[in-house]
Amino acid sequence: MKKNLMQTLGLATVFLFSCGSVNAQDILVNSLKLNASDNSKNSFKFTEQINLGTTSVKSQGSSGTCWSYATNSYLESEMIRMGKQPVELSQIFSARNVYVEKGINYVRMHGAVSLGDGGETHDVINMFRKYGAVPREVYTGLNYGTDKNKFAEMAAMIEGVLSAVVKNPNGTLTPNWQKAYTAVIDSYLGEVPEKFNYKGKEYTPQSFAKEVVGINPDDYIEMSSFTNAPYYQKTMLMVPDNWSFDQVYNIKMNEMTDVIDNALKKGYTVAWATDVSEKSFSWKNGFAYVPTKKFDDMSEEEKKDMFNGPKQELDITPEMRQQAFDNYQTTDDHAMHIIGLAKDQSGKEYYIVKNSWGATNDYQGFLFVTKNFVKYKTTALMVNKGGIPSDLAKKLGV
Repeated sequence: MKKNLMQTLGLATVFLFSCGSVNAQDILVNSLKLNASDNSKNSFKFTEQINLGTTSVKSQGSSGTCWSYATNSYLESEMIRMGKQPVELSQIFSARNVYVEKGINYVRMHGAVSLGDGGETHDVINMFRKYGAVPREVYTGLNYGTDKNKFAEMAAMIEGVLSAVVKNPNGTLTPNWQKAYTAVIDSYLGEVPEKFNYKGKEYTPQSFAKEVVGINPDDYIEMSSFTNAPYYQKTMLMVPDNWSFDQVYNIKMNEMTDVIDNALKKGYTVAWATDVSEKSFSWKNGFAYVPTKKFDDMSEEEKKDMFNGPKQELDITPEMRQQAFDNYQTTDDHAMHIIGLAKDQSGKEYYIVKNSWGATNDYQGFLFVTKNFVKYKTTALMVNKGGIPSDLAKKLGV
C-alpha cells in the first residue's frame, strides 16, 4: 500500500507538517483527546471504550511509505505495552532497507514484479529481523536539505538504474550493480551508521533492536480473509505491493474483527492495511463506514449528508468482500494503526485509528472506522500472537 496525503487530498499545503522527535509529552497513553471540529462535534459524540498507548501523529509527506509509518507506530505501541519507554523509530530506515531488498528481488525477477514506494506491514518486521532498528533522530532520511519526505526523484532514479541492470548489456551481471543501486538510495536518504550513540550508550542497529526495542519478530502474525483459499492455512497475499511474496493466515471474515476486539481488550494494538478509495472514507471528517447505497445511486441531498452523524450500514458478506477484491473495488491502498475502540451516541462501535497524514483532519490525525468497513475493506492485519483468541490460535497452530 502506498497512497499518500497528496494523492488523497490533492492539496499542496499538506506537506507543511513534519515528523518531530518524540519526548515524554508526545506519548499518548489512555489520553487521546478527541478534539473534533465544530462540525464533527455537532454530528458525532464519541465515547472512548479502549484507548491504548501510542506515540505522536506523524506525516509521511510525499512518499508512499504508509506501511512503514503504521508498523513502526505499532512497534512503538508494543514498547509501551511491554512497559518500556517508547522510542520514535526511524520509519525511513525500514523503508531504505526495503528499497534495497526490493531492488535485488526486482532484478532476480527480470523486472516482472512491483517496484515503487509501496510495501506491506510485514516488511517492517522482516527488515527488523534482518537489519535491526534505529531511532529517527539517528536516521531521518532527510539527506538533502528538506524537512519532509519527498521521494519522487529518488524513485525515478532507482527505477532507471534497475531497468538498466535488467537489460543486462554485458550479457552477465557484475557484482557492482548492487553497490551502484544502494549508492543511489543512500545519496537521497543518507548512509546508515554502523554504530551510533543513544542516551549515552553505543549501539549497532541490531543491538538497538534487541536491547532497546526488545520485540521478537516471530511473535507477529499477519492475516486476511478470502473465500478462494482454505481457511486457517497460509495463502499468498495477492496484491502488487507484496513484492516479497509473503503469505498470510486466511481466516473467516467475522474473525478479523474478533481478532481486533480481542487484541484491544488484552492491551494489544493492531497494524491495519486497507482500501481508502471509497467515497465513504473521509479523512477530513475522520470517519469511514459502508453506506447502504452506492455513491452513484445517492441523491445530492444524501451525498451531502454522508458524514453528518451516524448512518445505517450495508450488511457485509464474505462473498461481497471477495467480489470487491477480485473486481479491484478493494485495493491495497494504505496502512494505519488501530489503537482503540469507541462508541457513538447511538451505541455503535468504531475502531480508533491513527494515521500518518499529519494532524490535518477533524480529529488531529485520528479517525473512527466502523467494524463493517473493516470487514469489507481490510487487505491484511497484523497482531502480536498474544492478542489472537485462543480458539483461533489453536486452529492456526500459533
